[in-house]
Amino acid sequence: MSHLLRTSRVFAWFILTGLSVAIIISASLYLYLRPGLPPVEQLLDVKLQTPLRVYSKDNRLIAEFGEKRRAPVTIEQIPTLQLQAFLAAEDSRFYEHFGVDIKGLTRAAIELISTGSIQSGGSTITMQVAKNYFLSRDRTFIRKFSEILLSLQIERELSKDKIFELYLNKIYLGNRAYGIAAAAQVYYDKPVNELSLAQMAMLAGLPKAPSAYNPLADPERALIRRNWILGRMKELSYITEDAWSLAVGAPLSASYNARETEVDADYIAEMARAEMVRRFGDEAYTDGYSVTLTVDGLKQQTATQALRAGLESYDRRHGFRGAVGQIDIDGKLAAELSEQIANYPRVEGLIPAVVTAIDDEQGKTKVHTRLFGPAIMDFETMTWARRHRTESLTGPEPKKPSDVVTAGDVIYVKALEPPKADESENDTEAEEAGGLQGDLSVALAQVPRVEGALISLDAQTGAIEALAGGYSFNQSKYNRATQAQRQPGSTFKPFLYLAALENGRTPATIYNDAPIVFEDSELETAWRPQNSSGQFYGPTTLREGLYRSRNLVSIRLLRELGIGTTLNYLKQLKLPTDNMPSNLSLSLGSGLLTPMELARGFAVIANGGYDVQPYLIESIREPDGTLVYEAPETLLCDADCEQLEQNQGSQIASPEDTPETEGMRLPASAEPEGPRIMRRLADSRSVYMMHSIMQDVVQRGTGRRATALGRNDLAGKTGTTNEQKDTWFAGYNHSLATTVWVGFDQPAPLGRSEYGASTALPIWIDYMKVALADTPSSTMPRPNGLVSIRINPETGDRARPGEEGLFELFKEEEAPAPLSAEENGSTENGDQSGSFSRQIF
Repeated sequence: MSHLLRTSRVFAWFILTGLSVAIIISASLYLYLRPGLPPVEQLLDVKLQTPLRVYSKDNRLIAEFGEKRRAPVTIEQIPTLQLQAFLAAEDSRFYEHFGVDIKGLTRAAIELISTGSIQSGGSTITMQVAKNYFLSRDRTFIRKFSEILLSLQIERELSKDKIFELYLNKIYLGNRAYGIAAAAQVYYDKPVNELSLAQMAMLAGLPKAPSAYNPLADPERALIRRNWILGRMKELSYITEDAWSLAVGAPLSASYNARETEVDADYIAEMARAEMVRRFGDEAYTDGYSVTLTVDGLKQQTATQALRAGLESYDRRHGFRGAVGQIDIDGKLAAELSEQIANYPRVEGLIPAVVTAIDDEQGKTKVHTRLFGPAIMDFETMTWARRHRTESLTGPEPKKPSDVVTAGDVIYVKALEPPKADESENDTEAEEAGGLQGDLSVALAQVPRVEGALISLDAQTGAIEALAGGYSFNQSKYNRATQAQRQPGSTFKPFLYLAALENGRTPATIYNDAPIVFEDSELETAWRPQNSSGQFYGPTTLREGLYRSRNLVSIRLLRELGIGTTLNYLKQLKLPTDNMPSNLSLSLGSGLLTPMELARGFAVIANGGYDVQPYLIESIREPDGTLVYEAPETLLCDADCEQLEQNQGSQIASPEDTPETEGMRLPASAEPEGPRIMRRLADSRSVYMMHSIMQDVVQRGTGRRATALGRNDLAGKTGTTNEQKDTWFAGYNHSLATTVWVGFDQPAPLGRSEYGASTALPIWIDYMKVALADTPSSTMPRPNGLVSIRINPETGDRARPGEEGLFELFKEEEAPAPLSAEENGSTENGDQSGSFSRQIF
């Protein structure tokens, strides 16, 4: 008995000693680790890494930036069955334990011993929250002990529902999906409250091993995991026998459903991304900002498509440059052909393909496309493919397919019908899927070398309605709309003529359209400017000189007006003059402007003469909907602008500002801004007369193609530079101003027959047809102080009785003098000394 007692005492001492040592070690670890544990309050302040999303003003997704897909939700938004599925899979005693589940740890140990694997997991949901938010993933005792301590701390300070909500928004569920809402969208393309029981169980099985149990990567293992969770839910009385039976019998329905962008606007998206990063730094990619832009989804999509179609049309007019490559096709299987053309990228809607067979008799060519397998190309789609020699010269029209391509040629084609297989973001996925079932009909195409840009501005506010900076952003990130400094050619002339109307000239002022030669020490040879037609037309009114784009009239006008006066007026309009020449070539648009700068200038004319600051970002919101930034209202100001600024608490842009970029930049702080006060820059009467003249450009001049739109409110100006290196059309009504540029990135001739009316104007028409659809006519209201007088168009004076005449607009103080009694009774010309020198020189 005494021996048993002594043994019991020794054993008790061992236990007490062990417990003491354990307590001492635990206490030491706690004292050591406690100061380094983060405060639980940080959990409530943690911003989940949510991507930056960019939307059009009609709430269509333009782009998403950031590595992690996440859409945070509250626990109230998640169905009870979904919550129970996660509890069954991860921590069925979550609402019972204090952060560490002794029973759960014991059960996990038993499962490991009996089956060799752990199905239910040993970590509680609270421990996973501690690990995911605060701790590293190192598999060390110190990290595990820190996890337990932090879990206990979290349980003391946060409610169970809040802990569960944090968990469901943070967990990684595969395929870049973080959180339950993102996973529901990625795998099932549904909001979380529309999932079936089987789908809920599938998602609940992912936290343990997002790759191993992924239904896309390993459907069999995923199905086993799903059914085990359904069994646990039945065991825990979360679901009935019938519900369990239906769910375990449900087929796998997961597929990859990353949200597709809804608007093709890569250049716009990059502008928004760059500005967000400039303002918020790298947090822009992770803090879940939603950016709403000023662009209209339909207008933007139309702008992108119109520009591409116009550049492709130009490219076809100048012939086929031949295959982009050659491969050996003998004995090659479809998969081998796909592999060999894999290095040729898809360029927007143009698909690389290899020619596999040619049938001249039937006029058909067989090709194998990179993405969609075999396809047929009819000869009718190849008749444009004259051999390109120079931009002004092509070969003869082809008579049969073999005149254009040979077997083994790598070419680009465009699908003529919707593909029968889903296009994948990942080209390899589409190729491995075996391409299309049946042959696709395609047309011969080629990637244009010519480039272009389109900018459309709300003329009243400066809001960017649409912008396309080139044919393909993936091919070239260079945004020609905002970065390309190009000569505007004749599209510059309206600013010169507006300066003239502000300095005593009228639309009826006569200038001589006749040859002129300039000897200039700065030029190596004498300058002999000509009209584009090579002809001269004699005395011409300012109105006709502009709408017919007569170069000699513009040169004489600038010489009389003065280069300094004109440059000062351009500064008044806030057009940049740093790259403007101080010689008479200025009259022909030899300076440099970006398409955005030119578009802004035309918006000033379109809105009646007020300043405009183009801007892109309408609003920025945090993930919870909190408004971070909202673009200030735009107020047009005629007088007492400083007083208006004081009353509104806003700022007026100074002349030193760069209006093309000032409106784009977000403020440094989140404080609300006062409205933008836009001063009047040009006299309303002069601008109204300019509207009238440029409406003649559309009705009677170089922009006549625009009459196809069937509207009476359109005005604009074509532009073509020397050797056709830059071509333009800038047009507007009172509400919308749109500018299009076409040219090569490295300035080179576009070809002898190419002008603004043939390259840029068709793009403008295609865009404006949609942009102005179902909108009422919008013209500038006629200001006071204008009169309409019948004049003799050959002299610019009042028409006498019996003379042919037309009505012209004048400012009241600049109207031609009334006819005397003698002049009213005579048909002979009166004194024209005032305009004689203009007519002769």
